[in-house]
Amino acid sequence: MTDIFMWFTDLGNSKIAALIIFFVTFVGIVLYVYTGKERTKRLESYRYVPFLDDDDGPKSDEENKLPPKRGEK
Repeated sequence: MTDIFMWFTDLGNSKIAALIIFFVTFVGIVLYVYTGKERTKRLESYRYVPFLDDDDGPKSDEENKLPPKRGEK
């Protein structure tokens, strides 16, 4: 057990282990996102969300106010 710990304490080995862990995680996320027809359709439908306009229009200053703190009027 101490041999494994000593292997990780060497910076050269721990960098390789971290690279493998992060690469496997990245590949897993990519496979999750791009496999499955329903998920792909749903994610593609979110594509233009930042460009959509609000139906209600901008809020007035009164609606944007924070509620008063306790003890304030």
